[in-house]
Amino acid sequence: MLAAILLGYRPAIPSLKWASVEDLSTVFSADALFAWVGIGVVCLLFALVGAAIQKISLPRFALAFPVVFALAVLAQWITGNKVVNEWGFEYVIFSLLIGLLISNTIGTPAWLMQAVRTEYFIKTGLVMMGATILFQEILRAGARGIVQSILVVLVVWYVAFWICKKFRVDDEFAVMLSTAVSICGVSAAIASCGAIQGDKKKLSYVTSVVLIVAAPMMVLQPWIAKWVGMSDAVAGAWLGGTLDTTGSVVAAGAIISEKAMEGCTIVKFSQNVLLGFAAFGLSLWWTMRDRTTQEKPTIGIIWERFPKFVLGFAVASLVFSFLLAPETVKDTKSVVSGLRTMWFSLAFVSIGLETNFRDLLQMEEGRPFFAFLGAQGFNLIWTYLLALLVFGGVLFGSAY
Repeated sequence: MLAAILLGYRPAIPSLKWASVEDLSTVFSADALFAWVGIGVVCLLFALVGAAIQKISLPRFALAFPVVFALAVLAQWITGNKVVNEWGFEYVIFSLLIGLLISNTIGTPAWLMQAVRTEYFIKTGLVMMGATILFQEILRAGARGIVQSILVVLVVWYVAFWICKKFRVDDEFAVMLSTAVSICGVSAAIASCGAIQGDKKKLSYVTSVVLIVAAPMMVLQPWIAKWVGMSDAVAGAWLGGTLDTTGSVVAAGAIISEKAMEGCTIVKFSQNVLLGFAAFGLSLWWTMRDRTTQEKPTIGIIWERFPKFVLGFAVASLVFSFLLAPETVKDTKSVVSGLRTMWFSLAFVSIGLETNFRDLLQMEEGRPFFAFLGAQGFNLIWTYLLALLVFGGVLFGSAY
């Protein structure tokens, strides 16, 4: 699909943003609906290639895929509402909820399950995400952003993992929770799940917790920053390093000032770029863990266990960072991002369609939730101290 985009496939992805009933006439116009049908057909054609390789029944997959696709678009339409968007809720949570609503009421029909392919959709989206993670973003962040981001990611990840173990949270949960807290929330959780070939139900739990906690933080953190008298530079760095969704970062920064919004966006970008390195490191570490025997895994075993999507992610990132003209990258960014979002939305609809809601709520008796809160509490304190040192004039002089 990335190759097709580079060769000229640049669909106009219709906007799903709306604030009132009057706006729906544009969202659901004939042109917009026709465009979505075209995108759905193209996604189906590409998905059929992978389905054939996996020996999935192509007629059954082709029959069910349009329904899953329509549910994914519905989730994005709900997220497009102005109020929902301002509260920082992302399409992921609504994709999951729509799937859960169907599976826990009328039940997911057997024929629809033919296109419920969570892992396939997630890894497709992750490879496409690689094309949006550019090394140039590190340079844009500058020395301040790089220093803070590296120290936040490394220290918060290890402390979060330690907290998870204290709460007796299993390793899969601990890796996903720690990566989500320390890097960039939902995207990081998705990438870490793919890197360790984790349980998709645990991923849905983690993303739900991330988004639920992000909403009050988006409102409270700017208020706290003003109350304690943080400078715009420190407040922006603090928000960018702690809030877990890009939308909530921008919204919270805007509450303080234009400079704070710029600062928090730069810090968040620099942390996002570290996602590729984290996914690769997690993949290698998880693959080399021998959980069944005392023997060290051979190179062959490591290659067999290693999640191959990480290589696709890395190649996409390298190609779009260094081998393509900046104009090409800029021209394709919105299309790549829009289609990446579609694959992730398909994945979370699929998680919901194959998940029992009761099982989701009862996972490990709520311990992962309290572990997440503890890790986020440490993240708030540690990142504030770093923001004071790096952006508050202690180490590098005043940022503004």
